[in-house]
Amino acid sequence: MKGYLFVSNSSKPGHIISEPKTVNVDSFALPAIYAADKLGYKLYIGINSNNPKLITCKQYDVVYYNQNSFRNPFAIKDNIKAYKNLCAFLEKNSNIEVIHCNTPIGGVIGRLCGCKYHKKVIYTAHGFHFFKGASIVNWLLYYPIEKWLAHYTDALITINKEDYERAKKFKLRKNGKVYYVPGVGVDLSVFNKGEDKSELRKEYNIKDDEIVFVSMGDLVPRKNYAVALNAIAKAGVNNLKYLICGNGPQMDEMKQLCVKLGIEKQVEFLGRRGDVSKIVKASDVFLFTSKQEGLARSLMEAMASGLPCVVSAIRGNTDLIDNEKGGFMYDVTDIDGFVEGIKRICGDSELRQKMGNYNLLKIKNFDINASKAAFYTVFKQELIKGI
Repeated sequence: MKGYLFVSNSSKPGHIISEPKTVNVDSFALPAIYAADKLGYKLYIGINSNNPKLITCKQYDVVYYNQNSFRNPFAIKDNIKAYKNLCAFLEKNSNIEVIHCNTPIGGVIGRLCGCKYHKKVIYTAHGFHFFKGASIVNWLLYYPIEKWLAHYTDALITINKEDYERAKKFKLRKNGKVYYVPGVGVDLSVFNKGEDKSELRKEYNIKDDEIVFVSMGDLVPRKNYAVALNAIAKAGVNNLKYLICGNGPQMDEMKQLCVKLGIEKQVEFLGRRGDVSKIVKASDVFLFTSKQEGLARSLMEAMASGLPCVVSAIRGNTDLIDNEKGGFMYDVTDIDGFVEGIKRICGDSELRQKMGNYNLLKIKNFDINASKAAFYTVFKQELIKGI
């Protein structure tokens, strides 16, 4: 049976994890494996886990292998090992006809192996590292590599409009094609369970008069939490409560910043949570000051929960949020802008409701079923052409 291989990667843990983490393939690969399965392919996934029992995929029978592919382009030893692992896996499973690689490092390794073994190569860019506002280092490092590797790519899938326009200028293998799809999608049915917001707020000890802002994401420089905290402090809204769901190396630094700004009683660091969807439902506003995204799943989930959003005006966010309609957008360094947005949205409950309702309608364009249909259209067009 002809095979399809989905190549992913992740950040390399900086410490020993005492409890191995369960990996839910459905959360990032579902539209693609849905399309490949529908076209009659046996499904393979390369993922960073040496324990297959911790990998879940509810709907499909998938074969996994531990690929050892991480996100650091300078981890030469790891990247060489990942390349060798993929070569060995392709030699062992010669029925694999299609390599679908994702993210920069997975994209490099997958496309080099695809060229070596003459496989059809599909590459999904989940947000190029060169973009409007990116550092010159990112442009010098990533742009030439992506432009060069496009010659070894049969189909290039982008998930936001800025990347799509830029990718169309690349020359792909055998006159390959660039596509746009609405990300990997968000399952709107998960957010339509009808939980009572007032009951959820009681569950999380949220007072009736508190206006709750929430953010999701690792505490790393790219997420730009310092701007969010400074804006909250400067806004001076006494009944504002800010919940941060996520872990990361900047946790202690951000806690110290809260103390310095005098907002430590307004901010709660919740860590990585399994009940994020309920926390978001219990909140009033989504705050997202990130410097770089492809198409942020956390933002889509906030929209699906009916929240107005105060976000950074970056690629991906501009695809999702219509300024002054679904929320407010500001430059990533514009603390005063975020202060203005926070004050406006805190001072007008009707505006919060209106913007939240607008986002509920807008997010329907990014439903998981729309993404599955888009990937199937791309795969059907590409895979019937052969290698």
